[in-house]
Amino acid sequence: MKLHLGLASLIGGALLAAPASGDVHLRPRSNTPKCINPPSTLSLSDPPYENYFYSDCNVAAQAVITSPLPDSNLSNISPRLVVAWPAGNSGACAFFAPQDGPNGTLSIELLNSTIGKPLAPVYNASSIGTQNPSVGIQGILRFNSSAILSLPILGSIRTIRDFVEGASIVYPEIQDSLEYTSSSDGSASIHRLWLDNVTTTSLSFRPWNSSNGTSSNGSVTVSNRTLAFEAGEYLFSAEMNYPQLSPLKPNAVLNAASANLTKDMPDQTTALSFLSYSEKLLAGAWRFLTYFGRDSMISALLLEPVLSNGNGTAMEAVIGAVLERINRTDGNVCHEETIGDYATWTNLQSNITSIAMGCDYKMIDSDYYLPILMQRYFLDNPVGRTRVSAFFNTSAGSINPANQNLTWGQLALANAERIIRLAEPFTKNQTRENLIHLKEGQVVGQWRDSEYGIGGGRIPFDVNTALVPAALRSISQLAKKGIFKEQKNWSKLSDQYAKIWEDKTLNFFEVTVPQSKAQNLVKSYANASSFAGPNHSSSIDKDVTFYSLALNGNNNLSKVEVMNTDDCFRHFLLNTTNNAQLSTFINATATNIRRQFPAGLMTDVGMLISNPAFGEDSVYAQNWTTGAYHGTVVWSWQLAMMAKGLELQMGRCEVTTNFSMMKKSGGKVMAKAKAKAAVPDFCTDDSIFENVKAAYNELWDSIEKNSDQLSTEMWSWVYQNGTYKVTQLTDLPAPPGLSGQTESDIRQLWSLAFLAVSRNEDYK
Repeated sequence: MKLHLGLASLIGGALLAAPASGDVHLRPRSNTPKCINPPSTLSLSDPPYENYFYSDCNVAAQAVITSPLPDSNLSNISPRLVVAWPAGNSGACAFFAPQDGPNGTLSIELLNSTIGKPLAPVYNASSIGTQNPSVGIQGILRFNSSAILSLPILGSIRTIRDFVEGASIVYPEIQDSLEYTSSSDGSASIHRLWLDNVTTTSLSFRPWNSSNGTSSNGSVTVSNRTLAFEAGEYLFSAEMNYPQLSPLKPNAVLNAASANLTKDMPDQTTALSFLSYSEKLLAGAWRFLTYFGRDSMISALLLEPVLSNGNGTAMEAVIGAVLERINRTDGNVCHEETIGDYATWTNLQSNITSIAMGCDYKMIDSDYYLPILMQRYFLDNPVGRTRVSAFFNTSAGSINPANQNLTWGQLALANAERIIRLAEPFTKNQTRENLIHLKEGQVVGQWRDSEYGIGGGRIPFDVNTALVPAALRSISQLAKKGIFKEQKNWSKLSDQYAKIWEDKTLNFFEVTVPQSKAQNLVKSYANASSFAGPNHSSSIDKDVTFYSLALNGNNNLSKVEVMNTDDCFRHFLLNTTNNAQLSTFINATATNIRRQFPAGLMTDVGMLISNPAFGEDSVYAQNWTTGAYHGTVVWSWQLAMMAKGLELQMGRCEVTTNFSMMKKSGGKVMAKAKAKAAVPDFCTDDSIFENVKAAYNELWDSIEKNSDQLSTEMWSWVYQNGTYKVTQLTDLPAPPGLSGQTESDIRQLWSLAFLAVSRNEDYK
């Protein structure tokens, strides 16, 4: 893709004067910065990836070293250095290749040294052309053999992702601006001036002698826009002069009651701190070091018991970031922001000369989490209740200039109006057409946002059966407490709407497969997918019931009949009162969790988010594979939400009557009647309750068995020698039609949910 006009003619003084895209409230810098607290560091190994985090009061950055293993898929794995900064969602990436040997023979590693253990900060206050210092990280990189730096990408993580996850896409207007230099000290550098004509990213290498830090026998040379290295050790430095974010202090991330977690779960709390800033919480490291609305709100809902609350804390950073980025015209919640160099590049594609941030509004699910989270914080949290006036009167537009002259309260109201408006048609006429559909022209719209995530479905299960009614319930409560005081009828209207959505949507998605047919389908799937393990078809002792991922799928599928874990949304977010429906639903959830794959969802490596064995079309086995991002794989946060959801539902079976209520309501008989009415029918059905309880414990047994994986984004598996083995998605072939694989983040915000979600021993 090429620009029609030269960059010099497109980028001028007006552009340079614009505010930093998306990152505000930036801290002033001095020429002699001093950090009161020691730096925070974390090293995490997940071969072939080695991850290193460094943050202090001046810079936060992550380095990822990739070095192929003997059994790595060399089509997806190659020697690579990635440095990622949360500021501006920025990055520097260098792909290496052996200079002489065959592919797979070059390995690289980051060493502990006198420079750092293994990373040290870079701070250069004399950055030219800007008031921002140049900050980054440095360390010692070792090559086992001669190498070339075959491809550098400098500027934005999004640009790096477009290459890594797409069809090896590079943009000439970005790559052509790279400058290669060599210096008298034997070092070589790659520099790039961003499209804003102000910011620069630099990546440099200098031969290193471990004994005295002087030049070693190795050398790095520049020839024809390529760096060539002899085998040896090199001091690398990656830096940029973009304004940094404002990290939340460690005691502003967790609440006081959860302070012990920094000692009990140090890796997870350090990762959470690295992802937490006063402007926003970041979705994941390294690929998603920026705002993602859905991710941050699901994370906050799961982590709410341990997150800090009050002014300038984690909970308010999440909610404020979402409100700040709402589309003022229709109340749509922003899914992902576009900032930094990628924002400038994106604007240029539309012939717009601007560094202004952008927002992706294509998702349909993000809208509904906001009122749920606001209820949990501003109504259910004592501290949150004291913050209502100050918070909702906050002026918008400091991050998203499009929302200037509005308050966060007005943007919250616009979001609630959108939800009620979209929910209304189904309340008047309960047809498939009046359910919530993906937006026109989009193939994704909720959390399974990959090519085959919901099989081309237009009407997703989670949005329609859980998120819409849960959001309506929350809007009702927020209206009752005066937060939406302008809309006096919302408290009653939203509850009425919610009841219809709770009771009338589930049947659209229900799938029941007769026992004998289900057994045959599982056997056929095992053969078609070449699954080497037992098919467990004999464990199917009755008809199989589950709820389809979506309606109106590819290949003219009326229902996308993939067994899945999205039941967890209803269990976690709703207390439904239709007893016949609830009993069937929760019993099906429990049964499907307990059965082993491919007859159910459970495996030795965890509960799978998808099982396509019960779909009769061959497309099911082809598209939901172990190599698919949302295929027969495990996602950590779904484990947490399912576990917590089942716990909450079982908790409804425990009703404690209050003595004062008994007196006011006319004695014990009335109190018992009220208590009995509040307890769902499944609680008194021993077969169902014990099934749910067993599923809860078997799920937790699996969670505890796979504790080493829980903080990662997701993981896949291979079945070898009679057992499941955890493996990287990048070691597996991509589903049909996809050219690239998706790399899992070593730490994901919502995968840190187990800081707050733990096993309830009362249900053992």
